[in-house]
Amino acid sequence: MRFNVIQPGPIKTKGANSRLDPGGMFGKEVIERIPCGRLGTVEELANLAAFLCSDYASWINGAVIRFDGGEQPFISGEFNFLRKVNKEQWDSIEGLIRKTKGS
Repeated sequence: MRFNVIQPGPIKTKGANSRLDPGGMFGKEVIERIPCGRLGTVEELANLAAFLCSDYASWINGAVIRFDGGEQPFISGEFNFLRKVNKEQWDSIEGLIRKTKGS
């Protein structure tokens, strides 16, 4: 027996979207916090589940697979605000780091 977990993020479905965001007010905000830039699809989730049930995944057991387009690590951290840094600011930060000898 194998026991694996799929931990899905936002998946685009008619039922979920019509109930959780009937006016479409939150869709853009949700997508902005997903590094892949889109919601997952039911087909992608089904493909992962089929793979985990197949003989190709017979060595995978006890796994928790985060399936969220990178959302969770992107929004949970001390440095989340760094996504708001523009190119010029990154260049300035890089310059300061490169000038530093050791730490």
